[in-house]
Amino acid sequence: MGGDGAGCWPRLVLATRNPGKLREMRAILADLPLETVPVAELLPAGPQVRETAVSFAENAILKAQSAVRRLGLPALGEDSGLEVDALGGLPGIHSARFGGPGLDDEGRYQKLLAMLEGLPPAARTARFRAAVAVALPGGAVYVAEGRCEGLIATAPRGRGGFGYDPVFLVPELGRTFAELTPDEKAAVSHRGRALRAARPLIRQVLALGPEPVD
Repeated sequence: MGGDGAGCWPRLVLATRNPGKLREMRAILADLPLETVPVAELLPAGPQVRETAVSFAENAILKAQSAVRRLGLPALGEDSGLEVDALGGLPGIHSARFGGPGLDDEGRYQKLLAMLEGLPPAARTARFRAAVAVALPGGAVYVAEGRCEGLIATAPRGRGGFGYDPVFLVPELGRTFAELTPDEKAAVSHRGRALRAARPLIRQVLALGPEPVD
C-alpha cells in the first residue's frame, strides 16, 4: 500500500535522496497502510542535510527532523555505514564520503580493498550498521537500529545492490550483498533489520494499529 492511494493513508516522508536506500525502504514498508513519499518529490530543490553528528542514530535524527521542519509531516530518516575492524571501525559514519568527494561507489570499495590487501579472511571482519529515526511534527523522535556481521571479500562479486554491497560477504550465505536478491538482502541486512524494528513504532505513532497476527 505504501506509495499508493494518495490522500487515503497517513503520509510518511522518507528523508533520503539515495535511490538505493529509497528502493529498499519502500519495499520493506510497502505493506503498511500508509503513503511513503520520497522527500525529493516534495522538495525537489531541497539541500542535502549535512551529516554533522557522531553516530548513525544522530545523523538519522538530523535527516528526519529536517524534513519535518520543512514539510510539517512525519518523516523517517536513515543513516548507515560499514565498520571494518582492521581499520579501527572505518569508514563508519563517513562511509558515503570515504576516500574523498571524487570517488563513486566502485572507487570507494576498491580503495577499501586496497587497504585490506593481503589480510586473511579472519582479519577481514566487518559489519554494516543502520539507524532509522521517525520524527513527528510535535517534536517526538523514535529510533531503531540494526546490524549485519560479515567479512570483506577479496574482490567484488555480484551486480545487485549499491555502495559496498559487492564486497560485503555474509558468511552464513556464502554470498555478498550484491549477489542476493532484494528479498534475500532485506531479510538479513542492517537496513532491513532496522526498518523491521521500527515498524511497531511507525504503527504506534501514526495510529495504524498493531501488526496483524498470522
